[in-house]
Amino acid sequence: MRVCIYGAGAIGGNLAAKIAGSGADVSVVARGANLAAIRANGLVVETPKETLTARVRASADPADLGVQDVVLVTTKTPALPDVALGIAPLLGPDTPVVFIINGVPWWYCDGLSGPHAGTRLDMLDPTGVLHDKVGTARTLGGVVYAACSVPTPGVVRITSPHNRVIVGEIDNRMTPRAEQIAALLKASGIEEKVSTDIRADVWTKLLVNLGSAPVAVLTGAPINVSMAERPIEQATRAIYAEAAEIAQKLGSPVSLDVEAWIAAGKKLTHKPSMLQDLELGRRMEIITMFEATLALARLAGVATPMLDLILALDVIRAKTARLYG
Repeated sequence: MRVCIYGAGAIGGNLAAKIAGSGADVSVVARGANLAAIRANGLVVETPKETLTARVRASADPADLGVQDVVLVTTKTPALPDVALGIAPLLGPDTPVVFIINGVPWWYCDGLSGPHAGTRLDMLDPTGVLHDKVGTARTLGGVVYAACSVPTPGVVRITSPHNRVIVGEIDNRMTPRAEQIAALLKASGIEEKVSTDIRADVWTKLLVNLGSAPVAVLTGAPINVSMAERPIEQATRAIYAEAAEIAQKLGSPVSLDVEAWIAAGKKLTHKPSMLQDLELGRRMEIITMFEATLALARLAGVATPMLDLILALDVIRAKTARLYG
């Protein structure tokens, strides 16, 4: 199977190396120092138990890689318009594209039923390029759980032994292509699941992100340092409750053991990816993670005083650092 990972950063590099280890024909779209390091040394993944090195084809130009059987998009969301403009050479008539991203995905409102049918959040695809160049017919949703960072170009460091990827059709059908992608992940040693309610899975991950990233951006500290403070722990519970109510009102209720996640956070020395972006001067996922969440809250008619406050502070932080949008 020909598999392309579009974006070989922390998540993408991790997935690319593991899928390559299963025998698949793996290529990556990367750029800059990361691309140079991958070409010179391969993809190096440091886990708590071992170090893996995978040799994969790598290019900044998708045209160099050819048509694929599946494409996994793992870039940060500010890069998605550029992905849409460059992805065509990778796509055959039936090539599925799995968007494994953080935040509210650009396809979220497509296929919604009930009072929100036909709604579109323009902030998620303001020029329509994702709908035009990729389209919803070949799109699957993806959610990943993995605590990863890139300490040096071409090297991915995983601080948690658990790696889990959830894939699902955006209309929640169980399809052969979704099962095939899940089988690919399983063969690579990655815990996988085919979702029959991908929006609920998106919301579950979004709750996890909202419970850690906004505070980390403001404190500059790893999750365990922030979560050790009682007022932050209480604020986190309020954030979880508000976000869960939005999901409930939009028809995608989540079941998350909040206390278990807080307890885990008190032990997690990882810095959320949004804080990593801030520290490295990379554009932050403010729109898809924060502003889209609040837009959905307004759509659902849910009051979110804690989210309003915390996320407004984060928006100011991102704009002050000139890393917004």
